[in-house]
Amino acid sequence: MKLVNADMIWLRLEQELPVAIQLERLAPKLRQIPCVVLSDRPTDEEALAAFAAGARGYCNTHAAAQMLIQVAAVVLQGGLWIGESLMQRLVGATNRLQALPSTGVTEKNETWSRTLTDREEQVARTLARGASNKEIARALGITDRTVKAHVGAILEKLQVRDRLQLSLILNGRG
Repeated sequence: MKLVNADMIWLRLEQELPVAIQLERLAPKLRQIPCVVLSDRPTDEEALAAFAAGARGYCNTHAAAQMLIQVAAVVLQGGLWIGESLMQRLVGATNRLQALPSTGVTEKNETWSRTLTDREEQVARTLARGASNKEIARALGITDRTVKAHVGAILEKLQVRDRLQLSLILNGRG
């Protein structure tokens, strides 16, 4: 089932058909209108297939209304909406990039840390290793809410959009 308005397409996946086939049917529209894929049983692999086929967002069909409003806002502003587990995989992958030779885009220095408090730097470093908010909270002995506040402050101070971009900067790839 799909819901289309002038601004966005919401596609609820049919479980029997691969996501690529379902998005292929919308291919002409995807060039002009962003599409968010809703899945009854979301998986990282299905999300990756959806993004590869042109989707701009991917989430659980049963997400709360407030979450869907956030999804729409991010996608309509040109961003991508991906699930937490896929984001953790991507952030973790940037940490593994440290072992590779530098791309030369940025030198591996830590000028980014000068603008952060000691605690924000601890949160940022833990985040860049691929930890979730709960894991950061547990590791640093603080609450999830405090982690969220620190992450928000870090993103603002370093003028980055999201955790993935932050992780790339901290791991010398941004």
